[in-house]
Amino acid sequence: MNAEPERNAGCRSIVSYARRSEKLNDRLARAWAEYSSRYLLDLGQAEGSLTVGEDLQCDAAMIRSIWGREAPLIVEIGSGQGENVVASAREHPERNYLALEVYRPGLAHTMLKAGKSDLDNLRLAQVNAPDLLARMVPGMIAEVWTFFPDPWPKMKHHKRRLVQPALADDLADCLEAGGVWRIATDIEDYALHVHEVMDGNPRFRNRGNLPVGLPIRHVGKGTVDQAASLPHATFMESERFEGRIVTNFERKGIEAGRVIHDLTYQVSTPR
Repeated sequence: MNAEPERNAGCRSIVSYARRSEKLNDRLARAWAEYSSRYLLDLGQAEGSLTVGEDLQCDAAMIRSIWGREAPLIVEIGSGQGENVVASAREHPERNYLALEVYRPGLAHTMLKAGKSDLDNLRLAQVNAPDLLARMVPGMIAEVWTFFPDPWPKMKHHKRRLVQPALADDLADCLEAGGVWRIATDIEDYALHVHEVMDGNPRFRNRGNLPVGLPIRHVGKGTVDQAASLPHATFMESERFEGRIVTNFERKGIEAGRVIHDLTYQVSTPR
């Protein structure tokens, strides 16, 4: 392990998830028993904890020990049931993939998909993602994906949204020169939130070239219908990321009439 001290990990922990049932049905329990030793990383966590071990430092040596090689590393924060990360890992065997997820059933689904495809370039971690990212030495990651994060729709809960200045600062360190953070959401207010956090960050550049009109004031659960009457402004977003497959979750959002917002931010300032 590299001896470089962690970057204020203790004060950067964003709890952007709510506890849910960890119970696995028989099919997923079998997948966990068969594949967890192959795909699930041991990050020195105490049993039941989503916080990595105190001495963990994710450096190049650790990456080589996990994947057995040096290759571009793609990290998905909130991988859900693994549809995107497994599909991409299958299509791009020359890349390394790391799926970060807090929910055990989602991890089991991902293991099952990965195992059926006999993937060697994918690993999983059950962890609070900001906690792990704060332990990474600079320049380790080529891309970070955050697709359809929990919107925390109540106004009082917006502070629990994953995309926050502290996480952006850590990712600006973790990403290699020219690395990107890809974000997608079907919640208009979350798109506004991302723009507020990221567009003014001097360490990132918004690579979008598609003008999109958004309300310039926030709405929450129960007030979403007021958004259309609020003042709007134009923001720059990206065309759909061609590497993101349409999952059932995204399809339901489209069928419900929600617009998909793709946002791409590239590291522009070295550490």
